[in-house]
Amino acid sequence: MSEGSGSESGGSGGAGGTVVAGRFETSDDEVASRLRLAVGRLNRRIRIDGSESLPPLQLSTLVTVEQHGPLRLSELARREGVTAPTMSRVLSALDDQGMVRRAADPGDARGVLISISADGLDRLREVRSQRTALVARRLDRLDAAQRAALEAALPAIEALIVADED
Repeated sequence: MSEGSGSESGGSGGAGGTVVAGRFETSDDEVASRLRLAVGRLNRRIRIDGSESLPPLQLSTLVTVEQHGPLRLSELARREGVTAPTMSRVLSALDDQGMVRRAADPGDARGVLISISADGLDRLREVRSQRTALVARRLDRLDAAQRAALEAALPAIEALIVADED
C-alpha cells in the first residue's frame, strides 16, 4: 500500500481495530502504521517548511560527527549507512563550507579524523532552532487536551528511538 493511500489516513476506524467495552481499540500493526506515517509526514513537513540549504545527508553527517566525533571516513560512512565514496563527497561539500575539520589520526598516520568546526556547530544550532520553532508553531494549533496527550506520549516515543540491545 502506498504512503499516500486513503486507508492509512490516520482516522479512528479501520480494519485493524475492534470495539472493546464500547471503545474502539486499534491493533499493534495499525498503531505502528499510523505512528510511522505521522512521524514521517511531520519530519518531511519540518524539512520542507525549514527550507534549509543543507541537504539531509550533510545535516545527518554533521550531527553524527558532533555526537560521536572525531571519526574516520569509513566509520562515518558505516554510521550513516552509505558507501565510502558517497561519504567522501559529503565530507568534501562540508569541508568546502568550513563545517568540518580534517586532522591526521594519531593512531594511524595514513588515516584522517573528521571533527565538526565552529561553523558546523553554528549551523547545527541554527537548524535546530529553526526546526524547534516550526514544531512549536504546529503545537500552537493543538488544544490543551491534545498537547497534554502528546506530552504524556513523549517518554514512549523517545523509548522507540533507543538502539536495540541485541
